Amino acid sequence: MTETATEFDVLILGGGSAGYAAAIRASHHGLSVGIIERDKLGGVCLHYGCIPTKAYLHAAEVADSARASEKFGVKATFESIDMAAVREYKDKIVDGKFKGLQGLLKMRKITTIAGNGRLVSENQIDVDGTVYTGKHIILASGSVSNTMGLTISDKILTSTEALQLDYTPKSAIVLGGGVIGSEFASAWNSYGMDVTIIEGLDTLVPNEDPAIIKQLTRHFRKAGIKSNLGVFFEKVEETSNGVKVTLADGKEYEAEICLVATGRKPNTENMGYEDVNIPMDGAHVATNDRLHTGVGNIYAIGDIVKGKQLAHRGYQHGHFVIEEIMGNNPLKVEDRNIPGVTFTTPEIISVGMTEPVAQEEFGADNVETVEYNLAGNGKSTILGTSGIVKMIRQKHGPIVGVHAIGDRISEQIGEAQLIVNWEAYPEDVAHFIHAHPTQNESLGEAAMMLNGFPLHA
Repeated sequence: MTETATEFDVLILGGGSAGYAAAIRASHHGLSVGIIERDKLGGVCLHYGCIPTKAYLHAAEVADSARASEKFGVKATFESIDMAAVREYKDKIVDGKFKGLQGLLKMRKITTIAGNGRLVSENQIDVDGTVYTGKHIILASGSVSNTMGLTISDKILTSTEALQLDYTPKSAIVLGGGVIGSEFASAWNSYGMDVTIIEGLDTLVPNEDPAIIKQLTRHFRKAGIKSNLGVFFEKVEETSNGVKVTLADGKEYEAEICLVATGRKPNTENMGYEDVNIPMDGAHVATNDRLHTGVGNIYAIGDIVKGKQLAHRGYQHGHFVIEEIMGNNPLKVEDRNIPGVTFTTPEIISVGMTEPVAQEEFGADNVETVEYNLAGNGKSTILGTSGIVKMIRQKHGPIVGVHAIGDRISEQIGEAQLIVNWEAYPEDVAHFIHAHPTQNESLGEAAMMLNGFPLHA
């Protein structure tokens, strides 16, 4: 529904993944809901993040498949990337999902309120001069690109501008080797661009397990993606031919464009939070472990709460808070047990503890790990991918971490997160049948290795 009422059981500031998930769950319980969004329902994930970037990455996969077709007995040729057509393909997907989301909220009789919202009291939000009231307020204002003070232009881009390119640059510098930077570097490399990653830390994707980092670094090097690690950039300048990036050690790099992929920051400025005494932790909203701010009936969810910036974490937060409001004492999922996927070529999945984290928590002598090589997995060989599945367990205890890398391995994150979150022991997983020939077998194989009875290893 479009806006008609001004008083609601639940009033939500932000219509991204976290906000609309809360709205839909509240409607399931028969609560009246108002959701405020200044841009488009679906937020960054649907319009500028998860969905459009994965469309670009699928186009990259198609390009790679065309190049490699002859090894599968298929004669095909790769000519070029039509970036304008890729953008059109991406836009159709986003538009379709956007229309679907709008229809879903309308069906649920959720009131959508367009405009800039600002918290003005413990139960009121002002939207461009109109005050709306909620018995319960949920802050879900999301995040924005951290541009590190750089001026964004047609040569210095964030992911938002990069997704609107209608031509294929010859070269690019990517500032940041985390998830966003690595995904764009992977896609652009497949598009035929000369890509260099500048990462101030010592590794790419630094939050991953060391074994996974080693594999990705090797794959990127083999694919021709260059990187400079361990030195932060000092300045970025536009030139007549593109951009020049100068590092803290004086080294210089030049390219046609520069992507600023140095992370995202909470969108909490000028939202009125401090004026209503909402506790802050830097730019993040501070909450207790039930996502309550300690002020009135105000909760905070999604990227404005310190932790993993993931759309599905936002979904879970939205569901959790509504069940909390309903008095249903919902189960809290710890941040480290929220699954993560990086859609590079090859893909990465991770859930639970990395080996260093497990050793820190339990002691090095009380941690056991195995690495199952995908060379022993029939489906992976058919696909032509290499990689590993790594499982980590507490000695004589449950599996506390599952990490893997390989083409199409993202589809295995479902079982991986069940293993960790249900605190399964290796023998629990090893005794389940994993269908042959699938990549899913690799999880069973890793569990069998941990259980002491490997099959194809």
